[in-house]
Amino acid sequence: MRKLVLALSVLAFATCVSVAQPKIGTAIGNKAPELTGKSPSGKTINLSDTKGKLVLLDFWAAWCPPCRKENPNVVAAYNNYKDKKFTNGKGFTVFGVSLDKTEADWKKAIEADKLTWPYHISDLQWWKSKHAAIYGVSGIPASFLIDGDGIIIASGNSLRGPGLQATIEKYLKK
Repeated sequence: MRKLVLALSVLAFATCVSVAQPKIGTAIGNKAPELTGKSPSGKTINLSDTKGKLVLLDFWAAWCPPCRKENPNVVAAYNNYKDKKFTNGKGFTVFGVSLDKTEADWKKAIEADKLTWPYHISDLQWWKSKHAAIYGVSGIPASFLIDGDGIIIASGNSLRGPGLQATIEKYLKK
């Protein structure tokens, strides 16, 4: 009888204690907020479509010179790591969020800069972009590195220039 009471007590305690879930937010260690938008072809794409991969969430625009200057670094990282295995993710991809005003400028920049990854969205609302608002983006380029479970593991200037690949290297599976 004692064992039954003890077992029931343990079970009752376990059901009352919830497993801590990561907080949704934009700080390192938070679960990345979901983004949903239209691709250049009009298809609906979700950030969660990238689950299981290491993801660079990249806010940029065709009209932004620093963004366009950074794009070759992002392209190089994508090409170098898209098929690699990571400590918490299989493969690397980029999820581009454009703050452009026109679809034509957005599509032209994707093609000109050879942004060949499959994940591009924009609401074509410039600084009134709901996507930028969700992430608190007030300047571009702005980037977040997200692991295979959707947790933000890096953000900011460490994800620019040579720092991008150096940061990604830290998460390669050895």
